[in-house]
Amino acid sequence: MPHKVSLSRLRLTDFRNYAAAALALDGRHAVLTGDNGAGKTNLMEAVSLLSPGRGLRRAAYGDITRVGAAGGFSIFAALDGMEGEVEIGTGIETSEEATARRLRINGTPAKTADELTDHLRLLWLTPAMDGLFTGASSDRRRFLDRLVLSLDPAHGRRASDFERAMRSRNKLLDEGRFDPSWLAGIEQQMASLGIAMALARQEMLGLLTRLIEETRENSPFPSASLQLSGFMDGQFSRPSVDLEDDYAAMLAESRYRDAGAGRTLEGPHRADLIVHHREKAMEAERCSTGEQKALLVGLVLAHARLVGNLTGHAPILLLDEIAAHLDENRRAALFDLIDGLGGQAFMTGTDRVMFSALGDRAQFFTVADGRVFE
Repeated sequence: MPHKVSLSRLRLTDFRNYAAAALALDGRHAVLTGDNGAGKTNLMEAVSLLSPGRGLRRAAYGDITRVGAAGGFSIFAALDGMEGEVEIGTGIETSEEATARRLRINGTPAKTADELTDHLRLLWLTPAMDGLFTGASSDRRRFLDRLVLSLDPAHGRRASDFERAMRSRNKLLDEGRFDPSWLAGIEQQMASLGIAMALARQEMLGLLTRLIEETRENSPFPSASLQLSGFMDGQFSRPSVDLEDDYAAMLAESRYRDAGAGRTLEGPHRADLIVHHREKAMEAERCSTGEQKALLVGLVLAHARLVGNLTGHAPILLLDEIAAHLDENRRAALFDLIDGLGGQAFMTGTDRVMFSALGDRAQFFTVADGRVFE
């Protein structure tokens, strides 16, 4: 069983609809119930900001601060983490020039938000993700990269460096500055970073596919088959140095075409995650809404198990409205599966009765009008 990572305290100041809020957690799952708009998802979003990035809503930091607050928001959390007990504080500082995120770990300023992955891994599932299989490919890439990031914390830095290099190349092409040595240097950097990104994605999908195959008979949810499409398909068994050379050559050959298009047309930023319902041998986008939701739940929980297996520490799960539209038996099976992962989960819903099958495995909180209490 992986080591359990769990929050023991969470405190918010001027965050969304909370002027101030504090939760004392005992390591069990946390169930947050209340009316729509009460602030349940806001609490989940606060926890999600204990990971690199902009959290489960991907909101601009300035938009998170409570309306009418004099300064920025702050989040404090104490947890039993991957390296022992730790206190994490984050928030924003605003000035006339900019809004910047600040992060402290055990009272010491962190150099980068990537340091958070030394202490916990976070995964989430929200109603906004229900259209993942039918929506834009960019949404699936973002979903995929968060899965990779939870196993390979360096993936986010590679992706941001690739985007920066690609923007530089696009700008040169747009300005008609076709200096071969300058472009070749940028394209070599893009090739190195882009192939590393693609290989990390392929490795994670291979590990996840094997785990799904091994556990599919014991899952109450349909199993997914996964593959990547749209960038150097079928070539990733070759040495990475050869792949880098080929991609750099591809970029060099497409300079005028990319200049005309106003963007880079080939690369890992164009790849797409293709998902099939394994039992029905059907593309996920053609499945019913209920089947798509079940596929997504099964996929996220399988990935949570993979993270626990590979890191030795169970991730913290944020599951917004997870029990909605499930019958009583499937809800009970879902809770058993979540509990069996060995970690702590935060779950929301409008009705406490939907979570009765959890029994004493969970702490129950009521959320109302920007207040939270047991």
